[in-house]
Amino acid sequence: MSVELIEQLLRENADIAYEGDRAEPVSSLAHALQCAQLAEWAGAPAPLVAAALLHDIGHFIETAGVADDVDDVHEARAQPLLMQVFGPAVAEPVRWHVAAKRYLVAMDEGYAAQLTPASLHSLGLQGGAMSAAEAAAFEALPYAQDAISLRRWDDQAKLPAQPTPSLEYYLALLHELRLPN
Repeated sequence: MSVELIEQLLRENADIAYEGDRAEPVSSLAHALQCAQLAEWAGAPAPLVAAALLHDIGHFIETAGVADDVDDVHEARAQPLLMQVFGPAVAEPVRWHVAAKRYLVAMDEGYAAQLTPASLHSLGLQGGAMSAAEAAAFEALPYAQDAISLRRWDDQAKLPAQPTPSLEYYLALLHELRLPN
């Protein structure tokens, strides 16, 4: 597993309509680049910028037979690849960004009203708002705050024709962050 495999996944799926049948107004690559840019603009550390870029890469790993009406657990499918290549500072915010959406719906009164139809649809498949016990357990996770930041950038990174740095710009960052073999 390598940065080259990640690049291949991003390039092969670059033009896929983000969120399938309930398409957002951006492609999967545009969404990833916008999310990473928002993380940079917020002054996030490099591993969190990488996590923002890669948060949806699990959508492109072993997706055969995944129906639109089933949670594709993309955050879990990405975990082994991201842990092997980058370690927990990149992998864990990605792992918990779906839980962060569920957490924010439960804890932030106005959050759900900001979600797009595609995001609301996936929220239902992912379990809906967290219970108080689930929220408390989520808050105790080591990367919970990073996952919440990532989630908020994820929600904002859906602007058509938004200029961003190139994929090559972020690939250089990924190469810098990869773990030694």
